[in-house]
Amino acid sequence: MFETVRKNHRLRPAIVGLCLAAALTGITACADSTPSDSGKPKSPGQSSHQNSKDPAAVKPSASAAAASLRMVANGDHSLAFHVTPGRLPALVLDAGGGEDSSYWKKMAPELAKRTGSMVVTYDRAGMGKSDEVPGAWKVENAVSDLKAGLTQLGITHDVILVSHSQAGEVATYFAKENPNWLAGAVLVDGSLPEFYTDEETARIEAANKAQVAALKDQPSTQQTRQLLATADGYGPTHRAYHQISWPRSVPATAIVSEKTPFETPEDAQLWRNAQQEFVKGAPNRDLVTATKSSHDIAGDRPDVIVTAVGKMLKAVG
Repeated sequence: MFETVRKNHRLRPAIVGLCLAAALTGITACADSTPSDSGKPKSPGQSSHQNSKDPAAVKPSASAAAASLRMVANGDHSLAFHVTPGRLPALVLDAGGGEDSSYWKKMAPELAKRTGSMVVTYDRAGMGKSDEVPGAWKVENAVSDLKAGLTQLGITHDVILVSHSQAGEVATYFAKENPNWLAGAVLVDGSLPEFYTDEETARIEAANKAQVAALKDQPSTQQTRQLLATADGYGPTHRAYHQISWPRSVPATAIVSEKTPFETPEDAQLWRNAQQEFVKGAPNRDLVTATKSSHDIAGDRPDVIVTAVGKMLKAVG
């Protein structure tokens, strides 16, 4: 995997946590994904998979205003939030590990145009225009950063999280702490608590050791520092995460990719099982499979995300 990281200018699909959970066990979750049909990702609303007759599909509205950059402070560091004005519920898009807000550069304006909703993307600490924070990556810190940003933007209710990959962990803790802020969530191949059984976490933890040692020998870059920060305390962090439950009061749609982030059948099935188990946890949860998609659903099947967001908006009024 580290050979791949050196060749690619970014981690794609974006997921630092699963780079360690998957690639460090010999699975190529961090390599560039190849869209299933053509070699180029399709923009939302232009996918050949789009079902234009789907009554739940979001129809285009007037052109959305351009996003504006807002720098917000949380303690001694600043975070970059990009806000496209619109009505509530607000759509807050959170990219996976190793990616910044530019991951949503095509989808954010499309969602704003199609829904008329306010759309917010942001860079987690150490990514994009946000300040880097030294030390181990802690989901509690990520939740604090998101809450601080939304508070300063005045968005403390009627929020729909659209969270990809590692951002599923941020969404889960955020929802548990602030259920009244949320109207719902769309978890895009999200990293969910149900996946991190003791057996799976122990296997990942053991596989991490040699790979992390190799990573430490590489030049220090933003990317390698983020990987090492995620590896620090990975086992205890995810054993604790396995005990966390999504609040039953917050509706959620789990989108799982057909390919999953993993290439081994065993891990891929565990990933699917976790998504299914999550959805069975409450009647206000739905499971959607993004067929013909890798973990990079936003690139391969943006229409699936757009439709899921449209259904969530319709459901919450």
